[in-house]
Amino acid sequence: MTLSAEQLPDDVDALKQLVLSYQGKATHQQQRITYLEEQLRLLVQRRFGASSEQHHLDQLGLFNEAESSEREAEADGNEDPITVTPHQRRRGKRAPLPDILPRVEVIHDLTDEDKVCPHDGHALHEIGREVSEQLDVIPAKIQVLRHVRLKYGCRCCEQTVKMAPLPPQPIPKSQASPGLLAHIAVSKYVDALPLYRQVEMWRRVGVELDRSTFASWMIKVGELLTPLINLLQDKLLSGPLIHMDETTVQVLNEPGRSAQNKSYMWLRMSGDPPHRLILFDYQPTRHSETPKQLLEGFQGTLVTDGYEGYNAAVRENSLVHAGCWAHVRRKFDEAVKARAQGKQAGAGRAGKALSFIGKLYRIEREIKDKTFDERRAVRQEQSTPITEELRAWLEASLPQVAPQSLTGKALNYLHNQWPKLIRYLDDGRIPMDNNSAENAIRPFVMGRKAWLFSNSQAGAKSSAAIYSLIQTAKANGLEPFAYLKHVLTELPKAQTVENVERLLPAKFTESEETR
Repeated sequence: MTLSAEQLPDDVDALKQLVLSYQGKATHQQQRITYLEEQLRLLVQRRFGASSEQHHLDQLGLFNEAESSEREAEADGNEDPITVTPHQRRRGKRAPLPDILPRVEVIHDLTDEDKVCPHDGHALHEIGREVSEQLDVIPAKIQVLRHVRLKYGCRCCEQTVKMAPLPPQPIPKSQASPGLLAHIAVSKYVDALPLYRQVEMWRRVGVELDRSTFASWMIKVGELLTPLINLLQDKLLSGPLIHMDETTVQVLNEPGRSAQNKSYMWLRMSGDPPHRLILFDYQPTRHSETPKQLLEGFQGTLVTDGYEGYNAAVRENSLVHAGCWAHVRRKFDEAVKARAQGKQAGAGRAGKALSFIGKLYRIEREIKDKTFDERRAVRQEQSTPITEELRAWLEASLPQVAPQSLTGKALNYLHNQWPKLIRYLDDGRIPMDNNSAENAIRPFVMGRKAWLFSNSQAGAKSSAAIYSLIQTAKANGLEPFAYLKHVLTELPKAQTVENVERLLPAKFTESEETR
């Protein structure tokens, strides 16, 4: 609202109050404009820009910032410039074809007329061979397994009849063999090939199946895997450290919910290859009760992002809660990318924060192959002083940045997460971030882009079980089809816990036949 000269108060104090009021409104509006401009630039960058979070220190302009405060300029002046040694790019060599593949020799010989020397007419003799290899493919071989059960009877009394038993099958009275079920599961849960596309592929070779049959088979496979999943969960909860993450999944038919409601697929992960465990769990909500349920009985360290839904489980189980520096870095990276065109070179406080975090990650790269005790010692000696300097800089910067700006939000996130972020300094087993969980959940996210949704809760739960077993197998270096076919062949025969335990990924070894 604009006031005319007649509307201005005559009292000086009242006039001052009016001016201060308008200044406050102008400041608020300018902050709002700045925030919206940042959001617009960030959206444009996400749509058209590079997704990489890598930055070069010279690009951030951390050592000569025109807009820095005097405090930042003094701190930056103590840094030495970084020199990068130039290098030449070399052309990569072609990888040799695997020795385990069969070889078929195709001999290319000269004609009899060409085996004569053109100079003296003598016959040419073989003096060597030039060999090159090409990778060939034979379309998948489809066959029908005919189970012929021999029957025997007594000719004397004609009262005794015996028949050879049929080995236990993964789905009794079904046309699907373990190999077919493994092929369908791997095609969907590894190669992200939806069931309707697989149905079309089978039709092209003359086999008429429908998607509902495939879906029913996958649900029954998920139910069959329950004993293995339970063993994996027991081993995971008995370990010292668990990563957790979650992502959305759409389930069309859920009781009391519409098809548009988002459900969640939760991930738990622990261990290192060849004993890495990856478990997916379907839940209708993101409520804090889910982590409490999934972590029941666990006593150790939990590594997560900044989602506060994990806090109740941490309090109830007295867990050590470690945070994720990658999420902190991502927020400052967005603040840098959202700056006005031409100002990324002077990335301000966001760039300064990225510089601190980059130093911490550089130390982690150098000690990744050391023992837990050695990691802790290096972190205490080298990383702790950097975090202390970062903390002092954070406390000085918070009052100087608008909380609504992307840099302000990143600073506040860093401030709120600080106790969790520095947990890793005191324990060499704790990683600096939760990236391994994000990498483990990525195959599900990529698959979701192809098959889009689950039709029912039973389908979502079975998908979680199959994803768990396949991703655990892959994380431990196993070929997923060979492993899953072995499990679906042997698990129906298992009568004891020991029989089931022998099928765990860590105890599976490919035979020459499966290879």
